[in-house]
Amino acid sequence: MLQAISPLTLAFQFASPGPILVELGPLAIRWYGLLIASAVLIGVSLSQYLAKRRHVNPDLLGDLVIWLVIGSIPCARLYYVLFEWEQYAQHPEDIIAIWKGGIAIHGAILGGVLATVIFARIHKISVWLLVDLVVPSLILGQAIGRWGNFFNSEAFGRPTNLPWKLYIPPQQRPAELMNFEYFHPTFLYESLWNLLVFGLLMTLFFRDLDRRPHLKVGTLGLVYMVSYSAGRVWIEGLRTDSLMVGPLRMAQIVSLTAIALGLIGLAWLYLFGRPLPDVVPAENQRWDILSE
Repeated sequence: MLQAISPLTLAFQFASPGPILVELGPLAIRWYGLLIASAVLIGVSLSQYLAKRRHVNPDLLGDLVIWLVIGSIPCARLYYVLFEWEQYAQHPEDIIAIWKGGIAIHGAILGGVLATVIFARIHKISVWLLVDLVVPSLILGQAIGRWGNFFNSEAFGRPTNLPWKLYIPPQQRPAELMNFEYFHPTFLYESLWNLLVFGLLMTLFFRDLDRRPHLKVGTLGLVYMVSYSAGRVWIEGLRTDSLMVGPLRMAQIVSLTAIALGLIGLAWLYLFGRPLPDVVPAENQRWDILSE
């Protein structure tokens, strides 16, 4: 729920109503699962719509989404479990309890990239063309999915007394922060940032339809890498539950690497005027199955 503290100031207290939306006997419908399912359905519709606008067979995107779900969700969970193995070693029954939260977006992206590469090789399609059509849906899905952290009272930031703040119940607080009630709503920061990135990608996509020369294949994917990662670097620095590699936050390491690779890729495309390396060489790509 969202409670206005004062009508005269920007002061909001976020407080989760709990992770369960509704219980029907032994069946519990959780906000986290509902949000993930909604993000997938919206993502499929959007990707197929964008494919049509680019004269790409939308059925290919529908097929790709199945691969992405199969590849990304298990990898997202595995990534998280590996970095929190000390906890899960004590409770191995929780390893598959994804409905309780605990998935890592970078793991999902790695799994999704692997699935997309395999899909592109099988169908002999440019992997960068597929990436350009998928990343707007991906970042929108991330914006939606972050609200799952809100309902689970997880992935929050450091204690704060800012006018906007997130109440965390005692059982969800780290032991060393038990005396604090309010924390940075990092789920909200990232959700809003992701919506901004979504707006940027959609603007580039539709402006590109009316302008020549068109954006080069792979541009949207690279812009996604740079823009999403830039926001993740500073937001991750506020969090209290980062996956760590020694003293370093893994998400920041991955994000900084993605920024560097994205900028190198954009320079490769626009400064050197060369196409991005692809898993399917241009001469072997099947353009006959792309058009509707």
